[in-house]
Amino acid sequence: MKHQINKRKLNVTPSHRKALLRNQVIHLITYGSLTTTRARAKEVQRLAEKIVTKARVGNHFNARRQVKALLPYKEEALTKLFHEIAPRYVERNGGYTRLIPLGKRISDTATIAKLEWVM
Repeated sequence: MKHQINKRKLNVTPSHRKALLRNQVIHLITYGSLTTTRARAKEVQRLAEKIVTKARVGNHFNARRQVKALLPYKEEALTKLFHEIAPRYVERNGGYTRLIPLGKRISDTATIAKLEWVM
């Protein structure tokens, strides 16, 4: 049974997984899209949705502090999130990203997907 198992392990250690997801969310914020495996993209999507939900309230101290705790690496990504991305979704109740399947990777036949913001 799969009771209370709510995230993918992605075949890495917990600290590596945390850093990997943070870096991929920063890439999504910075460049607007992310191409990776489907499993990773789904986990990045979960984290990105939570971050945008926290950032939607505006550039307030507490919201910025909460998001900085999740993305401590790049201040530029935080600025872009609060000034460009989050204001677009103030009226939207979730579903800020879309996942587009791109087929299989030739080398190892991993399922590839593109994650991008919904306009």
